Amino acid sequence: MGTSTTTASGRPPVVFVHGLWLHAESWHNWQEYFRQHGYETHAVSWPGDGESAEATRRNPQAVAGFGVGEITNHIAEQLKRFPVKPVLIGHSFGGLLVQKLLGRDLGSAAIAIDPAPVRGVWELPFSALRASFPVLGNPLNFSRAVSLTESQFRYGFANAVPEREAKELYARYAMPAPGRPLFQAATATFNPSSATTVNAANATRGPLLLVSGENDHIVPPVLVRSTLRVYRKSAAVTDFKQFAGRGHSLALDHGWQELADYSAQWLGSKGL
Repeated sequence: MGTSTTTASGRPPVVFVHGLWLHAESWHNWQEYFRQHGYETHAVSWPGDGESAEATRRNPQAVAGFGVGEITNHIAEQLKRFPVKPVLIGHSFGGLLVQKLLGRDLGSAAIAIDPAPVRGVWELPFSALRASFPVLGNPLNFSRAVSLTESQFRYGFANAVPEREAKELYARYAMPAPGRPLFQAATATFNPSSATTVNAANATRGPLLLVSGENDHIVPPVLVRSTLRVYRKSAAVTDFKQFAGRGHSLALDHGWQELADYSAQWLGSKGL
């Protein structure tokens, strides 16, 4: 990848990274928004992803068994197609992944929306434990693909939107996900070589924005603020923004554009 940070348009491409239980197609609105603002956009896949959420539902075991390291490397290979370092925007576990990639200097900047906790975040709020229990409750899920029921999706993702919208989001976006990343995050405190470790000391990386939804059950604000503390010794820019009244679905529900607007403004403030 080249050392330049912009394309011919004067702006870097923007690459979107999904998290557990979602597909790259969940970024469609964001891609269109950023294209309209002059950016080239791409939504990367995880290993085993089908062409759509529906295709992945039909072949769930294709995504089974992959962990944070394998997924990060899979995305890093996709980033090699770009002649310049892209902006990386990730949601949930995608938010953790973009931090790892930024720490490896594979992006010009990163926005991590309700990111899964990196190593060094030790808090485990009850809501996060409850939202993760469909996976962590069975050790055999470490090597399996796991799907959420509609009620589990409602609690974890869509608790801050009306019931009708929660049902629509579940029907449109929910798909199986590998269980292994959640086990890796849950045991990171006790594993010095955890795959969820980020290079927080990298002082020459691009700027990072950590975004939190006030009412998120899966990644409550305390976890995002704790992630911010992980970077406290780095001279690189690390910013924090919390959105009032928003849950874990904040990147894909009816209020997604509020986040997209803020993200675009933040990138502009960094010269990107």
